[in-house]
Amino acid sequence: MPPSVILRPLSPDDIETLLAERLTPDGAGAFQWFGLEARTALRAKASADELVTAEAGALAVAVDGALAGSVEWFRGAWGRPETSWCWTIAIGLRPDARGHGVGRAAQAQLVDYLFAHTRAERVQAFTDHANVAEQRALEACGFAREGTIRRAQWRAGAWHDQLIYSILRGESA
Repeated sequence: MPPSVILRPLSPDDIETLLAERLTPDGAGAFQWFGLEARTALRAKASADELVTAEAGALAVAVDGALAGSVEWFRGAWGRPETSWCWTIAIGLRPDARGHGVGRAAQAQLVDYLFAHTRAERVQAFTDHANVAEQRALEACGFAREGTIRRAQWRAGAWHDQLIYSILRGESA
């Protein structure tokens, strides 16, 4: 039976849990570990009530009521940002939530939310060429693989190719 996944606002406790876990390679995950970084930005956005704005957002992913990770979105543009913007989405799951279909369900809900509440025509996502689990999750949501962005991400002492995926309004999530 698939897990009961919902998206909800991030609580202060959620933020502290996620920040603490993402301080280690195991907590962040192999494809999201970029080394130690400042932990103040997310807290500052939360205290200013800016976790969901017209330009970006972050929500908790919960499974059966328990924190499983977070999803984020931010504007990108393929031309003039006033007319050619789209959403880019990202997900980070806690170690025990990975590999159970949580990412697919959360990303599908996020796509549905963004198309229902914004005028975006396109939602896109990037993933490492070796992150087969995320590729499968995106494809299960209806995303189409568009291509490879060569050596686009510096992580763990090397450049990594990224794959770009997209889904358009009207395509099933």
